[in-house]
Amino acid sequence: MSNQQPSLLKKVWSSWMSVPLWLQIMIGMLLGILTGVSLGEQATYLKPIGTLFVNTIKMLIVPLVFCSLIVGVTSMQDTAKMGRIGFKSFAFYLGTTSIAITLGLAVGHIMQPGTGLDMVAHETAEVVKQAPSIMQTLIDIVPTNPIAALASGQILQVIVFAVALGIALVLIGEHGKPAIKVFESLAEAMYKLTDLVMKFAPYGVFGLMAWVAGEYGVDMLMPLIKVIIAVYIGCFLHVVGFYSFVLVVFAKLNPIQFFKGISNAIAVAYTTSSSAGTLPASMKCASEYLGVNKKISSFVLPLGTTINMDGTALYQGVTALFVAQAFGIDLTWVDYITIILTATLASIGTAGVPGAGLVMLTLVLTTVGLPLEGVALIAGIDRILDMARTVVNVSGDLVATTVIAKSEGEIDVEHYNANAEDSAEMAEKLNS
Repeated sequence: MSNQQPSLLKKVWSSWMSVPLWLQIMIGMLLGILTGVSLGEQATYLKPIGTLFVNTIKMLIVPLVFCSLIVGVTSMQDTAKMGRIGFKSFAFYLGTTSIAITLGLAVGHIMQPGTGLDMVAHETAEVVKQAPSIMQTLIDIVPTNPIAALASGQILQVIVFAVALGIALVLIGEHGKPAIKVFESLAEAMYKLTDLVMKFAPYGVFGLMAWVAGEYGVDMLMPLIKVIIAVYIGCFLHVVGFYSFVLVVFAKLNPIQFFKGISNAIAVAYTTSSSAGTLPASMKCASEYLGVNKKISSFVLPLGTTINMDGTALYQGVTALFVAQAFGIDLTWVDYITIILTATLASIGTAGVPGAGLVMLTLVLTTVGLPLEGVALIAGIDRILDMARTVVNVSGDLVATTVIAKSEGEIDVEHYNANAEDSAEMAEKLNS
């Protein structure tokens, strides 16, 4: 009997490990929700499991971004090509962000989520944390102390320093090759460490979702259900509709294969609400399932994690209109245009971590004179909205990477069109 029990456990464990990672994550999420609802506030005791997972992800972010960008920059010996890819990435991200905020405003205008609340703005001593100004964001892009930027996790500053260092290593020629080899080795080590950390994702997700469900319960959704529905509809239309259009028109690629290939990254994005935290999974999906050359994904994905915030911009459009409608404030066309421009530019400085979009929302509301009390209305459901907008952000990063790789001839189309099992085998052969 004692021999049979370990054997049974071994079979169960083997069967579990054969389940695709994205499905393991979704199962962990559903079990977490059920556990949280069942245990109530006691589910808080499971939060450390999720916190441990988030901490391990955060541990990866700075070294992964830094090493990947240097490898990505130095792998492109052609500085003209590097500049071209950088320009394409920046233009793509800003263009899609402006479309996302416009879509968010349209959905908010059609669904009228704030109509009927009849709230009145009052002066309050409680001050919401102010988002930095656009000018300050631009000034802060260049780090005065690169080591401090690395230590404090200032991703935008890390990106600028990594790109500058990568360019310098290319320009010094033979003298830069030893350092390049060190960063290539470190990058490979980070990719392997990422793979190991991701195996822990289903359990971390279980802990996170159990805590969220136990802490907030189901009742928290009811008062603001229209806002949640509006944001989710907008996110769905942007991802499935607009991104599919971009893939078909600009890259001549099958969007169904794309969404199959990024399923793991989407699952991590939805459950962790962190586009920066999802970066390891995104890089894994780009190389293993989409067939994108690592020298493209290593450059475009970290850049997108910082400046591409389509989901955040869309969310800001819906919630800004919600606040205006809730407080009975009519917005003009000038206000709409102001929201589009502000949200697009503000997205450059939005950190890819949970809750950052709520801080940036204060900037948008302030710009058009909407009461900051509206932020308190959104704060209660921000985590649920954060899940959806993070999926859009991460999907946008991967769409940009795929489209740019296709335009540069740096994507294996046969690999892209293969099914998941074939893709994994091909990736293993390519990396061996």
